[in-house]
Amino acid sequence: MPRIPASKAREKLSEILNDVAGHGDRVILHRHGKNVAAVIPVEDLELLEALEDRYDVEEARAALAVREGRVPWPALKKQLGL
Repeated sequence: MPRIPASKAREKLSEILNDVAGHGDRVILHRHGKNVAAVIPVEDLELLEALEDRYDVEEARAALAVREGRVPWPALKKQLGL
């Protein structure tokens, strides 16, 4: 995966976008030697978002399955004086 200084990426933005969109390349941008961003194909982003959504749903289901330590809303309102 190529690494390009962010300052050079400005000069080569059109070329980078063509490589990413046309060939599926991934490009890492860095500043002072530290990776700061990546340019990836939209398909990669869509896959990452789908994986995040799946993970979030699994985490939510796991949290909902845990009943111990939960306080019903009416009891919590009374406890807080609401």
